[in-house]
Amino acid sequence: MVGSYKVITLCGSTRFKEAFIETQKRLTLEGNIVISVGLFGHSGDDEVCAEGTKEMLDDMHRRKIDMADEIFVINVGGYIGASTASEIEYARLTGKKVNYLEEPVRQNMG
Repeated sequence: MVGSYKVITLCGSTRFKEAFIETQKRLTLEGNIVISVGLFGHSGDDEVCAEGTKEMLDDMHRRKIDMADEIFVINVGGYIGASTASEIEYARLTGKKVNYLEEPVRQNMG
């Protein structure tokens, strides 16, 4: 397994900091290179509130998706917010595989 590593970018709400850390550890031990978020704005990293920072971080996260072979969505309780939904759409448009912590709930679009 040495030398052949899949690159996975984690996506999801930063309110799920513990799930990010646990998932990063698990995926790393499974032999993957894991790219995560740099700040947890919903979990106390107030620097995210500085002018222009959220926009920069969103753009940076798209570059992290570009670097990955696939993304892994941290969707605790099935939660996927607008930013994460946008990242999933971007990943799909760029041909990335999308995996989820929890099976996503399919909504009836009737």
